[in-house]
Amino acid sequence: MFLRRLAVTLSQSRRFFSSSSSHDFASSIAELNKEMETVFGKPPADGLASSKSNDFVGQEPRFVSHKIGDNTPGLTHVGSTGEAQMVDVSPKESSKRTAVASCKVILGKNVFDLVLANQMTKGDVLGVAKIAGICGAKKTSSLIPLCHNITLSYVRVDLSLSPEDYSVKIKGEAASTGKTGVEMEAMTAATIAGLTVYDMCKAASKDIQITDVRLELKSGGKSGDWSREN
Repeated sequence: MFLRRLAVTLSQSRRFFSSSSSHDFASSIAELNKEMETVFGKPPADGLASSKSNDFVGQEPRFVSHKIGDNTPGLTHVGSTGEAQMVDVSPKESSKRTAVASCKVILGKNVFDLVLANQMTKGDVLGVAKIAGICGAKKTSSLIPLCHNITLSYVRVDLSLSPEDYSVKIKGEAASTGKTGVEMEAMTAATIAGLTVYDMCKAASKDIQITDVRLELKSGGKSGDWSREN
């Protein structure tokens, strides 16, 4: 009988998780204490309805965000209550930043041969994709909501045909002197170039794949230099 009443009381106490009323929660705990006193002859030593039990009543969920200068890793674009935010980089020191990213566009043999012979209807696939990648890098902050609008000092996009797997290998490089890195600019350059290759060739095949978009290396900033091992 006690266990049945205890289960009912615990079920009622769950209203704490779905209600903002501290009165309902305190009443449920008080009832549970009374049940335990009836069975055991005395209330719990510390009392389940102690002031510590009310510490969480009415509190909103909190999220841990990483602030500039902290040594512990965290999410830099999440505020204290979980909302998206742009990071304030004003306390950071300016330094030269560089980054290189890459991707691959798998064309298939027929399309590869057309690109190699420069016989695609839309024209020079690699030349147009190169310019598109450079333009894309300069528009990164407009495409990625929380990226900073930075001044790029250098952007380079290289495309090469790979007969081994009938693909176009793309490398995007970006550089800047400032308070935030250029990884996203390099990755945007490579990705937009890859999308342009697809657009230039899609009339010949819908089976083209853009794969292996990734950062290859970066330098500068508080985190220092980094490069991919494989």
